[in-house]
Amino acid sequence: MSNARYRAFIAVAHHGSLSAAARALGVSQPTISTQIATLERQSQIELFHRRGYRMTLTGAGARLLPMAQKIMALEAEAEFFLRDSGQLHQGELKIGAVGPFHVIEMVAAYRARHPGMQLSIRMGNSQQVLADLERYDTDVAVLAGLYDRPELLAREYARHAIVLFAHVAHPFARRSEIALSELQGQPLLLREHGSTTRTALESVLQAAGVQPRTELEIGSREAIREAVARGLGLGAVSEAEFIPDPRFRPLRIAGDPASTTTYVYCMRERSDSLLVRSFMDASQ
Repeated sequence: MSNARYRAFIAVAHHGSLSAAARALGVSQPTISTQIATLERQSQIELFHRRGYRMTLTGAGARLLPMAQKIMALEAEAEFFLRDSGQLHQGELKIGAVGPFHVIEMVAAYRARHPGMQLSIRMGNSQQVLADLERYDTDVAVLAGLYDRPELLAREYARHAIVLFAHVAHPFARRSEIALSELQGQPLLLREHGSTTRTALESVLQAAGVQPRTELEIGSREAIREAVARGLGLGAVSEAEFIPDPRFRPLRIAGDPASTTTYVYCMRERSDSLLVRSFMDASQ
């Protein structure tokens, strides 16, 4: 039976709909629908309950899920073994990352040491990047924040203060630094829940008893930049990821109370592999 069908089955089970599974796998919705229908027809078992666009596992589907995940993990492990068994003159290393800044810096250092290697980068939010690593879809991951899980090995790469940025017409734009208390009542544009920048900033605000107006939650750095450019509020970003723009002025928070730390992760069981170790060493 095709592993593509198991991959489709796992994606639908995880995301709860054909359309979301198709987006996650980068294929068309009809492709996912056909793979699920073929799997059910060949097994003569209903694997999903359909409620409109939503799909939930039947009892049989729930029993199949861990077996399908094991099959895909073994396939990924076999592929990794073959990629890791040769020398680092050629081959492929798969990297997951939440943002471009540090991972591109790491890739440049790695390519200088191993110019024959082919590298691929898969971008996503923190949850997606961790899930890719744990499913063996990627070999290493670059994330902000420390995830204390026994199956993961983390190496600190860099620490940066969180800075604010304001539209040039904002009263704060005439200054280079503000006190944390001055954010009281200010409109603050934040990333989605789970963002490490948001978590770090909200933590220090809460500890200081400061309550900005967080009326708008935005799912990407680019969208926050455009919202700030239209005067909708203040943006927050890791200092390393602030991109100068004539429409904005950066603002330090006095004392730099909020910061993010970038780590390079791998699965602990793979930490001795040639591929993984070579990237971790190049990222020191």
